[in-house]
Amino acid sequence: MTQVVKDSPYRWVMVAAGGMMGCVAMGALFALPVLLKPMQAETGWSMTGLSWALTIAFLAMAFASMLWGNLSDRFGARPVVLTGAVLFSASLWLAAHAPSLYVFLLCYGVMAGGAVAAFFAPMMATVMGWFTTQRGLAVSLVSAGMGMAPLTMSPLVAQLIQTHDWRGVLQVLAVIVAVVTIPLSFLMRRPPAMEETAPLAMMADAPDARMTLRQALTSNQFLVLVATNFFCCATHSGPIVHTVSYAQLCGLSVVAAVSIYSVEGFAGLFGRVGFGVMGDRFGAKRVLATGLFLQSLGAMGYFFAQDLWQFYSVASMFGFIYAGIMPLYAVLIRENFPMKMLGTIMGGTGMAGSLGMATGPVMGGAIFDATGGFGLMYLICAGMGLFAFLIATTFRPFPKAPEVAGIPAE
Repeated sequence: MTQVVKDSPYRWVMVAAGGMMGCVAMGALFALPVLLKPMQAETGWSMTGLSWALTIAFLAMAFASMLWGNLSDRFGARPVVLTGAVLFSASLWLAAHAPSLYVFLLCYGVMAGGAVAAFFAPMMATVMGWFTTQRGLAVSLVSAGMGMAPLTMSPLVAQLIQTHDWRGVLQVLAVIVAVVTIPLSFLMRRPPAMEETAPLAMMADAPDARMTLRQALTSNQFLVLVATNFFCCATHSGPIVHTVSYAQLCGLSVVAAVSIYSVEGFAGLFGRVGFGVMGDRFGAKRVLATGLFLQSLGAMGYFFAQDLWQFYSVASMFGFIYAGIMPLYAVLIRENFPMKMLGTIMGGTGMAGSLGMATGPVMGGAIFDATGGFGLMYLICAGMGLFAFLIATTFRPFPKAPEVAGIPAE
């Protein structure tokens, strides 16, 4: 009976809803790069000041991730995701009416960045709880939905800016976010094993279901995942943010340079699914460590790229790898921590990842101002990628759970 409940077909509804919400949420948040020039031209606000909005959003995501994750552990994903959907939509609407740069940074950076974090840790934790097998594939499909944002939402924003001013675009995005994410949030359900009526055997699927949150947060396993995710995201943050500018320095047109980002995003769709399947077959830790090493080589590849086809080659490899390895963190967490705290643990690793992502815009900008190029940034990113790989190799899974109330561990 346990197997029937856990393998309920509804788990795929969770995957579809999570992927769609992730796509819309990430697409709306990352609309800013498309809007930067129109905003600067209309408002006179500095490009540097406007660019800070995304860095602040990453920082807000970092500090809000664990909070939202903990709330989902306590109350379930549905109320948390619903609250985040309402707040995110409202934040975009308020940002569209910002009378000054500082108000815009507050609404778009602090409020929208903090609200969008409500989608990820609670959603990933809930989806993971619905799967006893194919966990890598499941979380990769959710992640692939998020990866569709550059191929769907970004072109939509580019079209909207042709007929609307930036304020109008943000208002349209606020409506889209509300119309899509609020209804989908009602599809979120607690995993069967988290229901109060679930048999104890369903909940004793972690190394020790009696593990306390304090023990988990101070464990070597959690700290290794946090450190790995920080340096992993710091590795690809700079290349994601600055490669379009670097390609233009190499003599490519704006259109050609932007197409590199599209190639990277398209390759990432295949990477998310491919790495998920490999993680299920060969083990999440082994595939993650291998991917981290290859990601470092991909960052180094940009240092040597000069023409469009070289950029396309590197972007295909880099996008496939960095997008593919990210869902594997959720699989490792699901395999090593009790379901009662998955949201908090995923929020903690997500916090580290967001902090890592926040390093890229600032580091790349500082290196460009100092050297007139981005070459040093790619070398530093490659070094951080190697460091992430070395940290990941130190990860040791928890031992299997002891018998609980006479029920043998799996």
